[in-house]
Amino acid sequence: MKRSTLIFSVLALFAGAISLSSCQNQAAETNSAEPVEAAAKKGAIVYFNLDRVLNEYDMANDLSSVVQTKAQSIEQELTRRGNKLQGDINTFQQKVDKGLFTRSVAEAQSLKLQQQQSEFETFYNQKQQEMQEEQAVMMNQIADAIKTFVDKFNAENGYAMIIATQGDILPSPVVTADPELDITDAILAGLNAEYVQNKNSNK
Repeated sequence: MKRSTLIFSVLALFAGAISLSSCQNQAAETNSAEPVEAAAKKGAIVYFNLDRVLNEYDMANDLSSVVQTKAQSIEQELTRRGNKLQGDINTFQQKVDKGLFTRSVAEAQSLKLQQQQSEFETFYNQKQQEMQEEQAVMMNQIADAIKTFVDKFNAENGYAMIIATQGDILPSPVVTADPELDITDAILAGLNAEYVQNKNSNK
């Protein structure tokens, strides 16, 4: 078993969450708490940049920071357990090479190490599933909060349709449009203001 391969797999699993948190921390510095009014008129088809919302929404920032902390903790635990297991394997192999074990003792030690390896792999799989669930719950919470707010926002502004668009080089589904139809700033301002209000009311 290659311990480093397992650890790198876990790191790859969490890379998206950690990268998202990093981007959000940078974007949060430029966030404004002041409400922003959309320029689009009632009945218009408008859009917002979902990438920006995910990067600059304070709730997404906070939740991904929690996931990042958990991912780092798991990484450290995997490293600790993996190093111990690798050390036990190396020590065992050295003693076998020197002929310090009888065959029966070597077989017993080998079975013990196989059990330790199996337990490590079980632990890895459990933590991988745990973090996948954490990420899924986080994204569901963020998506639900955005959808709930956008529904309320549209009820107040009366747009014919609100579209979420993503991408920088060739954004989809909105490739280009009148800038006045971009309500990203208004969505972000409203989301963050509501999040701060809810946090303060829960204290």
